[in-house]
Amino acid sequence: MSARRLDGTAVAAAIRSELAADVAELTRRLGRPPSLSIVLVGDDPASKVYVRNKEKAGAEAGLAVTVHRLPATAALDDVLSLVRALNVDDRCDGILVQSPLPPAMGKQASEQVFDAIAPAKDVDGFHAENVGRLVQGRPLLPPCTPTGVIALLEREGVRIAGTHAVVIGRSDIVGKPMAMMLLQRDATVTICHSKTKDLAAVVRTGDIVVSAIGRPGYVTPEMIKPGAVVVDVGTTPVEDRGIVVRLFGPESPRVASFDRRGSTVVGDVHPAVAEVASALSPVPGGVGPLTITMLLRNTLEAARARLAPAGR
Repeated sequence: MSARRLDGTAVAAAIRSELAADVAELTRRLGRPPSLSIVLVGDDPASKVYVRNKEKAGAEAGLAVTVHRLPATAALDDVLSLVRALNVDDRCDGILVQSPLPPAMGKQASEQVFDAIAPAKDVDGFHAENVGRLVQGRPLLPPCTPTGVIALLEREGVRIAGTHAVVIGRSDIVGKPMAMMLLQRDATVTICHSKTKDLAAVVRTGDIVVSAIGRPGYVTPEMIKPGAVVVDVGTTPVEDRGIVVRLFGPESPRVASFDRRGSTVVGDVHPAVAEVASALSPVPGGVGPLTITMLLRNTLEAARARLAPAGR
C-alpha cells in the first residue's frame, strides 16, 4: 500500500481562488484592500522566511500587507507600543506578531504581546478571548494551522466524525486547538505528549493521527495503524546531511536538494509511513500552504467584522 497524498498546495490554491471574490467585495466596501500588519522583531532566519512568504501570499491575494521591522535590541515595551498603535489604526484590519521573539525579552514576552493584540484583529487566533470562543465552538478568528488541517481533511474527503483522532503535541498554538476542532467534529480525541506512557501504542490506535512536535522522522511505520490518515504538521529545518540520508535514502532527490541548498525542512513523520497509512500529508506541500491561506481568510474575516456595524 502506498498512501494517498493529501495535497495541501492544491487545496490552498482552491481556497485562495474562492477568496478572490471576497477580497474584491471588501476592497470595494472599504475603499481600500483589506490590510494585514506583520510585526517582525530581530533577525531570526526562519522568521524572515515565514514573513516573506506571508507578505508574498497576501500581496498575491490582493491584500495590503505591511511589515513593521524592529531590531533584535528592541525592548518588549517597543513591541507592545507598536501593537497598541495598530489596534487603533482604522486602516489595519489584522495584526500578526511573528514568533519567536528575541530571548532577551523574557519567557513571557510572547504571551504579553498576544494578550495586547485586539481580539478582533488577532488573525493568529492566539488571544485568550479567541481561544475561549474556540473552546465554546463559536470561533471568531481560529488559529491558522489547526484550521488548515481541518480544511485539508474535509476537502480531501477524510471522514472525521466517529473516528479516533490522536494528536501528538500539546502546544497552545497547534496541539490543544487541533484537539478541540477534531472533538467539535465528532471525533474521539486523544492528546499525546512527552509524558504519555507507551506513546507508540497510543498513537497506533488512531484512525487519524496529527503530529505537531517538531522532531524529524519521529513518527515511524510501527506507530501507525494500517490504513490510518496521517497529517504531518512538523516543519523542522535540518542542516545535518546524515539525518536527511537516514530518512530519505542516499539516492533520494531530497538528498540532492540538500546538497544544493545546505539545508532542508523535514516533517515529524518518517517517509516509510507512506507504506502503512492510507493518506499522508507531505512536508513541504502539506499543511504549510494552508496555514498561510487561513491567515489570509482570517484577515478577510477581521475586515468584514469591522464593517458589520455600518451595515446594520
